[in-house]
Amino acid sequence: MASASGILLVLAFPPIDFYPLAWIAIVPLLISLHGKNPKTSFFLGMLTGLAYFLGTVYWVSYSMHVYGNLPAVLSLLALVLLCLYLALYIGIFSLLFNFLSGNSGLPALFTVPALWVSLEFLRTYALTGFPWSLLGYSQYKFLPLIQIADVTGVYGISFLVAAFNAAIYDMVIRRVRESDKTPLFARRSLTPGIIIYTIIIIMSLSYGMGKLKEEDKGQKIKISVVQGNIAQDKKWDPGFRREVIDRYRRLSAGVMSYNPDIIVWPESSLPFVFRYDKTRTEEIVAFQKQLNTYLLFGSVLVKDNGAGKKQLSNSAVLLSPKGNVISVYDKIHLVPYGEYVPLRELFPFVKKLVTAVGDFAHGNETTVMETPFAKIGNLICYEIIFPGLVRKFADKGANVLITITNDAWFGRTSAPYQHFSMAVFRAVENRVPVARAANTGISGFIDSRGRIINKSDIFVEAALTEEISIGKEKSFYTKYGDIFAFVCIISSVLFIIKRLFFRKK
Repeated sequence: MASASGILLVLAFPPIDFYPLAWIAIVPLLISLHGKNPKTSFFLGMLTGLAYFLGTVYWVSYSMHVYGNLPAVLSLLALVLLCLYLALYIGIFSLLFNFLSGNSGLPALFTVPALWVSLEFLRTYALTGFPWSLLGYSQYKFLPLIQIADVTGVYGISFLVAAFNAAIYDMVIRRVRESDKTPLFARRSLTPGIIIYTIIIIMSLSYGMGKLKEEDKGQKIKISVVQGNIAQDKKWDPGFRREVIDRYRRLSAGVMSYNPDIIVWPESSLPFVFRYDKTRTEEIVAFQKQLNTYLLFGSVLVKDNGAGKKQLSNSAVLLSPKGNVISVYDKIHLVPYGEYVPLRELFPFVKKLVTAVGDFAHGNETTVMETPFAKIGNLICYEIIFPGLVRKFADKGANVLITITNDAWFGRTSAPYQHFSMAVFRAVENRVPVARAANTGISGFIDSRGRIINKSDIFVEAALTEEISIGKEKSFYTKYGDIFAFVCIISSVLFIIKRLFFRKK
């Protein structure tokens, strides 16, 4: 029964997108935990977690095998180890839920959502963080509900979904099994919680519908995103370099009839090191002058690390209509085993997934790119999945978010769809639109209400242009961050303290 929860959760996420399943997916796990000892509870949680994450991050094995040059057996082993780590959070959740449920009288409606959000928040930051497949992300199409994320972040949506699962457990299972023991207490402790939760859901949906009816009053700008669809094994092939450059030139020239304010190319779109390769750099600058509009593109750059040594950076470069470099952003949150190899001495056989020489140097500054028409917060690759990092750009004044990525190394798995769906929450949380340029897709546009305006398919050439309204005011979440998540953490700690020191005799 515990594994059924993991399977139901998988079905709630892209590309299947049957998101209503998330509202009942945790119930089988909670039922299976009833009356179990701590060891069994942890095991059942791990079982749920393994099914959950094997079904949503299985693409890691594909990437490591095809682009990391790991043998199939080792890539599968790496996937299992990652999923075991991620499953630990569900195992710990189950252990703590079992601990708090034992003779405490606390309804699951109180403990489940607080514990779930606390552990999701921990997963976002622990060991560099990997907040993939957070429960709330499954609801990216449920627009009236997710509008509250501009206050709570994605964690608020996880809370509401987890709480609904807990309410079902309380009403259908716990009340039936415990009514013969403490019928009056069960009724008195559960009913107010159900009423409060119902009010919160109604208020959240009302708030969301109101937000969706509001008109965007910000300044309108035109953005074009170019999807070159360059195969991962061709990106750095010298024999393919000319075709890559010509393809981006051709697709960019094709959007000029729309008079975009800015054209965006994907992460590491240039098949050479910008500025270091003088001849090809001059060619791109000359082409930019012909376009006579702003151009934002991803490129590998050479950096001086201050110790007399050169390092590569994964960067975004903004050119003015005159071809001048007016802003550069160096990626801050690098991908382990994608852009650098942690513990290289211990695992010398593990190679990077990105084809480039040496590890990348990480950036240190959340650079907001200034233009006459917008202040751009540029996120590179999976930086867009980190709510706290994206929020820093919006808090520094960014009124449009542009994310550039190369999802080619995901292949035709579920990852490109999941990656795109998470950008919806960054738009809602900060009330700023998102434009996304991906090498092989999905490229597209998301407005400040989380509505997907337009998007491409994967593994096709595409050049999309949309007029979007830039953000006008900072949201509560942008100003104050993850207050809601911290409340959940504090609540969880208080629940545990209560159980430890005031347990029933």
